[in-house]
Amino acid sequence: MRTRLLPLLIVLLAAVLLALGVPLAVSVAGAQQQKVVVDRIDDTARFAALAQFVTASSSTGDSASASTKERRETLSRELTSYYDVYGIRAAVFYNTDAPMAPYPATWFLPHSGEVRDAFEEALLSRRSHDPQQVWPWQNDRLVVASPVIRDGDVVAVVVTDSPTDAMRLRILRGWLVIGAGEAAAMLLAIGAALQLTGWVLKPVRVLDATTHDIATGRLKSRVAPAGGPPELRRLARSFNEMADNVEDVLEQQRAFVADASHQLRNPLAALLLRIELLAYELPEGNEEIASVQGEGKRLAQVLDDLLDLALAEHTEADLRVTDIGALTAERVAAWAPTAEAKGVRLVGDCPPTTAWADPVTLSSALDAVIDNAVKFTPEGESVEVTVAADGETSTVVVTDNGPGLTDEELARVGDRFWRSGRHQNIKGSGLGLSISRTLLAAGGGSLSYGRHEPNGLEVTVSVPRSPAS
Repeated sequence: MRTRLLPLLIVLLAAVLLALGVPLAVSVAGAQQQKVVVDRIDDTARFAALAQFVTASSSTGDSASASTKERRETLSRELTSYYDVYGIRAAVFYNTDAPMAPYPATWFLPHSGEVRDAFEEALLSRRSHDPQQVWPWQNDRLVVASPVIRDGDVVAVVVTDSPTDAMRLRILRGWLVIGAGEAAAMLLAIGAALQLTGWVLKPVRVLDATTHDIATGRLKSRVAPAGGPPELRRLARSFNEMADNVEDVLEQQRAFVADASHQLRNPLAALLLRIELLAYELPEGNEEIASVQGEGKRLAQVLDDLLDLALAEHTEADLRVTDIGALTAERVAAWAPTAEAKGVRLVGDCPPTTAWADPVTLSSALDAVIDNAVKFTPEGESVEVTVAADGETSTVVVTDNGPGLTDEELARVGDRFWRSGRHQNIKGSGLGLSISRTLLAAGGGSLSYGRHEPNGLEVTVSVPRSPAS
C-alpha cells in the first residue's frame, strides 16, 4: 500500500510546488525586466530633455544657432558616453525619421522591426509600453522609445536599444535560487511523506501480518500497539476483541466435539456389548445383527476420529529438524505387510532429506495417506512413495493406480466427513485426511491432491525445510 500511496503524495506535493514555483519564476523574470525598462525610460526621458530644444534638422541645411549646436554637441557626448559605459545604443530621430544625434553614427532608423514599432508609438506622444517578456533562452534586445515634445508637438523621438545578456543572467540566477529552494522543499516534503505514510500504514502492516497469522492457524496472534491515527488504533483494539471472541467460539466448538465424542463412547460401548449378547440368542449368520454390529463399529470409529480431530485442532506442533527420508521409509516398512496382504506392491524411494516438522504429526499424516492409497488400489497394482526436496520445501509424494477422483471430487477431497459416492462401501469415516491436514497446517505444512496418469491419485505432503521467519 505504501508503494501506491507514496507516489500519489509525491505527485500532489510536486504539483503544489510547481503551482507556487512557476508563478514565482515568472514574477522574478518580470521584475528584472521591469527594472531594466524603468531605467531605460528614465534614460530616454533625460535624453529627451536635452533634445527638446535641438530643433534644427540636419537635412534642411539651415544654419543653427550657436546655442543649438552646443546642445546637439552636449547630446552627442551624452549618447557617446552612455554607449561607452553601458554598451547601449541610443539615438534621437526627428519626426521625419532623420537622425539628430545617433550613436553609433551608423545607426539609422529601420523601416520595420522593434525599433520602428517603438518609434511609431512614441510619435503618438506615448512612451513605449512594457516590451514583450525576454526569457533566459532568448537572445532578444530591449527597445524603449520616448517622445521629445515641444509646444505640444512631437518633434523627435529618443530610442534606446539595450542588450539583454546581463538581465537574462540575473533572471537565470533567480530561477536557480528558486529551483534550489523547490528542490529542498521537495526533499523535505518527501521526507515528511515517508514519515507520514510510515506512521499511518504501520498499524495496517501489523494488522495484515496478524490477520495472516490467524488465517494460517496461529489463533493466539494479536495486534500489538503500533501507534498511528486514532481510527487505526481503535480498529486494532476491535480486531483483538473480535479475535478473542472467535477463539473463544472455536474453543467452545472443539470442547463440545471432544466432550460429545468422549461422552458418547461409553453408551455406545454398552450398546455394542448388548448387541453382542443379543447375537448369541439369534441364529448364527443372521445378516441383520451383523449389519447392526458393523454400523455400531463404524460409529465408534467416527467418534474416535472426532476426538482425534478436536485434539488435533488444539495441539501445538512440536517442530524440529527431522529426517523425513528415514521417517517415510519407516512408515513404508510398517505398511508393507498390509499392502502385501491385499496384493498391492508398496514401493518407497526415500533418500535422506531434512525438514522442519513434527515427527509425530508427519507420521500420522503419512499413515493416513498411505492407508488410503493401499485401500483404494486394486490387487496387483502398486503404490509409490517418493521423498524429494525443492528449494525451501521438502515433499513426500504418494501415488497409486486406483480409480482416482474426478475434478469435482478433487476439489472436495480432505473435507470433513466427505467421501466419494463410489467409495461408500469401503471402510472409513472421511476424517483421516482432514485430521492430517489440520496437524500439518499447525507446523506450516500442507496436503495437496492431483491426478496420477494414466489413472489414480497423487497426494503430496509438503513441509518447510527451515523455520518460518
